[in-house]
Amino acid sequence: MNKKRALWMVLFVATAVVFATGTALAKDWKPTKAIEIIAPAGPGGGWDMLARTVQKALTDEKLVDKPIIVTNKPGGGGATGWTYLKGKKGHGEYLAATSPLILQNNLLGKSELTYNDVTPIACLMAEWETIAVKADAPWKTGKEFFEAIKKNPASVPVGVGPTLGNDDHIQFLTIAQAFNVDPKTVKFVVFPKTAAEQIPAILGGHIGAITISMAETLEQVKAGKLRLLGVSSPERLAVIPDVPTWKEQGIDLVFPHWRGLIAAPGLTDEQLKYWDTVIGKMVQTKTWKDLLKKLDWDSFYQNAADHKVFLAESYKSQDNLLTSVGLKK
Repeated sequence: MNKKRALWMVLFVATAVVFATGTALAKDWKPTKAIEIIAPAGPGGGWDMLARTVQKALTDEKLVDKPIIVTNKPGGGGATGWTYLKGKKGHGEYLAATSPLILQNNLLGKSELTYNDVTPIACLMAEWETIAVKADAPWKTGKEFFEAIKKNPASVPVGVGPTLGNDDHIQFLTIAQAFNVDPKTVKFVVFPKTAAEQIPAILGGHIGAITISMAETLEQVKAGKLRLLGVSSPERLAVIPDVPTWKEQGIDLVFPHWRGLIAAPGLTDEQLKYWDTVIGKMVQTKTWKDLLKKLDWDSFYQNAADHKVFLAESYKSQDNLLTSVGLKK
């Protein structure tokens, strides 16, 4: 073999090695610096709790080998934090807590940002919605309650907070439609401070019902002051075993108030695969399951692909519903 040919062979082998090594590195992507999880609200709220719960589970279970920091970026009903994340295009070390507001802010004209501007990673947990009335109210079932509204909407004002167009409101509108009640006829009373105002208002007889997160009613339910007409979970809940689901009452509805994780836009397939795999492992750990139990959260895991489909379907259904009642901007 002459020297020229030998030199070409050396270059060919070297190039092949570099290409193969580069390919392996791409397939094996993982964070190269500290991981930042953005809580798009102040400390102590649902997004902040989720971000810190993920931080603890990933760290304690040693599922990542870089430090994790939680950054609070409040404002715009989540939009400030999510816009910050959008600006980290292609950087896989940035995640953010999310919820249905990433859909509703856009539908209600409060933000131009949508779930398509980020990378869905996972749905993680759910709290369940309910409709509560006073314990001595005449309605024992959802059907009886909505028949009363259909007959005389003004006689049954419904408390909702902190604004129209959120999950509490959307749950009620969906159930009303299923019971053949025109959602436009329902008389809603908005309570900006949510349960802190809704509970006293219903106990004082100023409104007929509230649409609200189930957890916020438990104290008064256990005290025998409130009755829950139904719950939006797929099955009855151990904490309220006597309360039927809406599905049991003939309404094809499972309605989670969910929270999850999103990443920056423009991730590579390898970056997405990394987080999809890591979060998939996290939700199976004892640490994660114990934290959910401690916080009274239900697991509602969806991987990246399933969560993206879920977001698209939710956006479409909520778009139709909010348009039908005149709230779509």
